Amino acid sequence: MERKPDPSEVPGLGPGDVLAHLARRYSVSPRHLIEPAPGADELLRAASLALRAPDHEALRPYRFVRIDSQQRAALGDLFARAARRRGSDDAGIERARARAFRGPALVALLGRVRDGEQGVPAVEQLLCAGAALMNFLNALHLMGYGAKVLGGASVHDAVVQQGLCAPGETLLCWIAAGTPAHAAHSRYGDDPAAIFSDWQTPVLGDGAPE
Repeated sequence: MERKPDPSEVPGLGPGDVLAHLARRYSVSPRHLIEPAPGADELLRAASLALRAPDHEALRPYRFVRIDSQQRAALGDLFARAARRRGSDDAGIERARARAFRGPALVALLGRVRDGEQGVPAVEQLLCAGAALMNFLNALHLMGYGAKVLGGASVHDAVVQQGLCAPGETLLCWIAAGTPAHAAHSRYGDDPAAIFSDWQTPVLGDGAPE
């Protein structure tokens, strides 16, 4: 399947067109992602957009790790080992192993969040990692790809964490990416008024804190 052109490179494409294209970004299940997948250079370009996330004190409390296609079997072994240690039966172990092969491309997002690092609260660092993730996803979408953020037992398992993370890091999520087999759509309906409003000025009484 021929990949769609990168909207950011189409001559005459204005900001409104880019916004309209971003408004059509939805998560795409790995079951509906096919080849071609974003290559290493395209994933690196998406990571360059992740660096535009708000980052107090430039801590960069995150990094992306690409799992090469030839490394999927090793990742599956890691998932299987973790499932075995959790007490899964043989079927559960094989299901865990199979999860290493979700999506044509697979990337791990690792976080390095430390409360109060250079005066930056942990919540701000987590917000930074989340903003970087969204920029990464939007970049893939603008390049014509689909993606989905994945969690599950493998994200929180100590065996998997040890196999992927450097000291002080934690695995935050997986990102499966590829070409959507069909157009994605919202499963919930979009109502921006449900998440955006004007501040209602409070009426301070005598008992309000100064």
